[in-house]
Amino acid sequence: MVYGMKMMNKMGKKTKYNRRRALNCTLTDKSVNNPGYFKYDVTIGEKDGTVHTQPAYGKDMQDALSRLINKERTVKVERKATNNPFLVFLLWLALMGWPALLMDTHDQPSFIFYGFAGVFTLVCAGMWWNNYVNKK
Repeated sequence: MVYGMKMMNKMGKKTKYNRRRALNCTLTDKSVNNPGYFKYDVTIGEKDGTVHTQPAYGKDMQDALSRLINKERTVKVERKATNNPFLVFLLWLALMGWPALLMDTHDQPSFIFYGFAGVFTLVCAGMWWNNYVNKK
């Protein structure tokens, strides 16, 4: 197989896949700053047949590939969140407004509890996202 801009089979025709594939993964370096970690070069075949190489870091090859996938998912979610700020605002509005929609009367102390539960949910979601993005 020829590696370059397009993935070719033996007959010279472009090969297309129904999903992305890791075609090759090679160990290139040991990490100087983080002992026990290695750098891998992963050759990825895209759906349209293009091939590119991307670095990945991890304790072993499986760890490096999972870190690469997590990084790509995080970038995809962040891109959608920054491209659609109105959607993020609607989610925030729904989380903060659900106590008012659920309560029939506003003179019960449970209304305050639901309000704090909404804020607590937002704080927990923010902490979870921060831990996901800054995974060691």
